[in-house]
Amino acid sequence: MSFLLKTLENCKLTLNNRLVMPPMATSKSDQNGMVSKAMLDYYDEKSKGGYISLIIIEHSFITLAGKASEKQLSIAQDNNVAGLKKLSDTIHKNGSKTVMQINHAGSSTSKEITGLNPVGPTAIINPNSSIVPDELSIKEIKNIILEFRNAARRVKEAGFDGVEIHSAHGYLLNQFFSPLTNKRNDEYGGDLLSRIKIHLDIIKAVRDVVGEDFPILLRLGASDNMEGGITIGDSKIAAVSFEKAGIDILDISGGFCRFIIPGNTSQGYFSPLSKAIKEAVSIPVLLTGGITKAEAAERLLSSGKADLIGVGRAIYKDSKWAEKAINSFK
Repeated sequence: MSFLLKTLENCKLTLNNRLVMPPMATSKSDQNGMVSKAMLDYYDEKSKGGYISLIIIEHSFITLAGKASEKQLSIAQDNNVAGLKKLSDTIHKNGSKTVMQINHAGSSTSKEITGLNPVGPTAIINPNSSIVPDELSIKEIKNIILEFRNAARRVKEAGFDGVEIHSAHGYLLNQFFSPLTNKRNDEYGGDLLSRIKIHLDIIKAVRDVVGEDFPILLRLGASDNMEGGITIGDSKIAAVSFEKAGIDILDISGGFCRFIIPGNTSQGYFSPLSKAIKEAVSIPVLLTGGITKAEAAERLLSSGKADLIGVGRAIYKDSKWAEKAINSFK
């Protein structure tokens, strides 16, 4: 039997195959971050037929200060829930499961977007921009943890099948994990375990509010691909800590290098990272990055590089990609 067609069991999030549509920003929400008809139509089209077992919704901001871009989806207020319920219902009626990704941009935003000074773990320039953020106080960090908790509660209330915490692509939690941007000398900085304390505190806060049976995923920027940044050795240690803290699935991507590796266009270019993480943990690992061919997805699964395969840009360009890929193995 094809590896791509295998169900995922022995996990809180059971799936009917191994194909995932990863989060991709669409800028289809309205100016206030509310779900629009255009967004509902987009996800309806992508999920038709239920060929994609899991659709992870594009990153949503947990607070205005953490908004990354115009027309980004919001999970920051209770009045977002009704529209998001329509979104989860749309995907469920087509036979796919769906998870929402929650995020704080940290210094990967601007005052033009939020109306506020960007924040970060330390007042150090963001490697991907010219922005020097305001350093977060302990009190402010505690408030961000609470905002992640409240966002996760809304995700569950909106009928989603799980929640994904975003710690990749140079956003706030990536900034705390990375030694490039975290030079704190308190409990939230210093050695590796201190740099992921905010993650562990958020995981606990989210678990407390969603309950033991609700799946929690974490998107991990497993390497910054920059000198002095996060290494795969760091991420293996972090991944073990995240599993112990209660993460159910690890979604592997890039750190400050974002979702690409310059000069590498191979199918599944983050597979060395996902393979190393998979060898360190017992929970499922999701690999995304440059996968455009069903045969490549099958090969990456069969060779133990990951447990789940995310196909983003190919599905974005062709809404029939998943149907053709799944049927090619039947």
